[in-house]
Amino acid sequence: MSINLAVEVCKTHSNRKLFGLCDDPHPAKNPAYIDESDGSKWIAVVVNEDRNHVIFTAIDNCIAVSREDGTMDKRCDGVLIYDRVIIFIELKERGALGNSWVKDAEKQIRTTIGNFGDSDEAGEYTTKKAYIANSEHPKFKESQIRRMEQFLNDTGYVLRIENRIIL
Repeated sequence: MSINLAVEVCKTHSNRKLFGLCDDPHPAKNPAYIDESDGSKWIAVVVNEDRNHVIFTAIDNCIAVSREDGTMDKRCDGVLIYDRVIIFIELKERGALGNSWVKDAEKQIRTTIGNFGDSDEAGEYTTKKAYIANSEHPKFKESQIRRMEQFLNDTGYVLRIENRIIL
């Protein structure tokens, strides 16, 4: 199933030099969004020095992505798009040690990228990235370098596990 990123109600925009991506805490079922004023809510910080016009399209809780059997598929929180750049993003607020939250987030992003790859729009982007952002700055017992290299080999997207996204 392909993902339709043209759903206007799922989009927020910014051209500020600094803004944040927010996802209201569980059990809220609202989609993720751009916030330009309340840094205390930001899970990811976007640094946009060139003041690109950036579109954030919420996917989770906004765009239906179904499996072949009709059940809802896993999906990441959303995608940032500007120029010919696309960045899939999963937002987390977990302070736990270990990397189980990273595995879960990676699976959500992989599934979303896989579904997006079926769309006609997928070939339009020259720079393809993915971010797993966690506002709690968790400590890892091991490096995530192998995970990021494998992700690039499997998907063609550069994966970063950090909450500062520099455009």
